Amino acid sequence: MPKSVVAVPADIREIEGAVWHASPDQYVSAAMKVADVMSFLVPAFENGNEADAILDRVDGVLISGAISNVHPSLYGKEATEADGPFDHGRDATSLPLIRRAIERGIPLLAICRGIQELNVALGGTLASEIQDLPGNWDHRSPEVTDRDGKFAIRQPVIVEEGSCIARYLGTAGAVQVNSLHRQAISETAPRLQVEARAEDGTVEAVSVIDAKNFAVGVQWHPEYWAETDAPSRALFEAFGDAVRAYAAAKGEARQQAEPVRSASAAR
Repeated sequence: MPKSVVAVPADIREIEGAVWHASPDQYVSAAMKVADVMSFLVPAFENGNEADAILDRVDGVLISGAISNVHPSLYGKEATEADGPFDHGRDATSLPLIRRAIERGIPLLAICRGIQELNVALGGTLASEIQDLPGNWDHRSPEVTDRDGKFAIRQPVIVEEGSCIARYLGTAGAVQVNSLHRQAISETAPRLQVEARAEDGTVEAVSVIDAKNFAVGVQWHPEYWAETDAPSRALFEAFGDAVRAYAAAKGEARQQAEPVRSASAAR
């Protein structure tokens, strides 16, 4: 049986004067090696992508982190230079995919920028420079040169008992993660349930209320240590299981419809 496939919206990056549609290796590698699914990168066009045409051809959606931030105009705020950098193509690609994946019951895992996109897509807002807010920790990456140090698992989040995230991780209470961000959820979208917070109250994980399928977002980076860290691996494995189950159900529905089409053609 062919491997299941997930859509990964790309970022727009400029490299040596050329514009690229790109995605960080950690995400697609974790999808391949741990979730055991293939990835298709979706070009980040501001116009022209059709969410349903993309979703018809995949079995899940993985929304990755990125250097850019969601444009504040998409959640009703004025943009300042401090809110950037921005990627309008990524916004225009990811947000419709998120909404339609949820509506259609297609498994969805949203990470870092992804959880922020998920919140905005469903009507929530974001806060910038959260390290400057009273009582907040500094959630930005440590000032180190090596990437392993940057993405080191270094802080706890408190996972709610009985939550979707607790079920997928196989544990609740304090879980050590690698959360690196200067923006975070401010007003939680009405359709989202907060499932984990940092000790300073910052939202670190959410699920979609009444979702038809796997539909969660995390602010931390499970993709980086997915092969070696137990909670990170468990989350990607749970996502992979949901993707394969969706693909199997889609295949069964197609097989059941085939005799009906054949009989209709024979008439």
